[in-house]
Amino acid sequence: MLNDATPEPLRGPASRRLILAFAGAAVVSACSRKATPPASAAPATPPPPQGSLAWAVEGPWRAPADRQRDAALHPAETLTFFGLQPGMTVAEVWPGMGWWTAILAPYLAANHGKLYAATFEAPNADDPAAAAVVTAYKKTLADKPDVYGDVTLMSFGPHSRAIAPPGAADLVLFFHLDSWMAAGLAEKAFHDAFAALKPGGVLGVVQARGAPGGVQDPLATNGYVQEAYVKQLAAEAGFKFDKASEINAVAGDKQADGRRPLPFVKPGEPDRMTLRFIKP
Repeated sequence: MLNDATPEPLRGPASRRLILAFAGAAVVSACSRKATPPASAAPATPPPPQGSLAWAVEGPWRAPADRQRDAALHPAETLTFFGLQPGMTVAEVWPGMGWWTAILAPYLAANHGKLYAATFEAPNADDPAAAAVVTAYKKTLADKPDVYGDVTLMSFGPHSRAIAPPGAADLVLFFHLDSWMAAGLAEKAFHDAFAALKPGGVLGVVQARGAPGGVQDPLATNGYVQEAYVKQLAAEAGFKFDKASEINAVAGDKQADGRRPLPFVKPGEPDRMTLRFIKP
């Protein structure tokens, strides 16, 4: 957790839990690359058109473990709901190991768009785990420049200035709001997104959804956030709520009531809200 005496962006349990999640994802991805028995012969399905969102989602450059989570995270449906289009400028905040980047960057590169990726702010020797995540992310981009195109790296943290050039973005994506709440960065995240977006631009938020009612834990200690609280933070930054989708809803999430913390590795997936906001 951050405070006035420790302004480093990645100290404390909030950032640690996210960094460990990214690191764990890398291990799972590596362990998942096992041979599978050949399937019985079936009529060949034509591949999606090159440059389409379906093409990017099915891209062979994506790790098998990442693709296994498509059924839970619904990337094509989620990005379509947020309004992703060819030629857009998109800012992704804290891309981690690049789960969403592996879809966004190839799609935008193939369609004359632009991706800004705001990674952890200035990782250094005091934050080796954060530095490892950023290094791995950069290597992923560098290893496949023909696939990922020209991704511009920015940063997000307590001292960062911008997640993208002011007024340049058509779409900003948030997938880690609970970690920013725990680090005291939630309000800054919304204000930085507002500054980066064009008028009429969209902020898309996907977040584990806490049970409504009662008082929201401002640190989101269990990893869940009430939908009303997200809308409040967005409104305070100047956003107008547009619409919500149940694309990523999960019925019967027993942890959403806050009685148990949200682990990083667990069977199943949490109930997630998917919210779209507009910069007037």
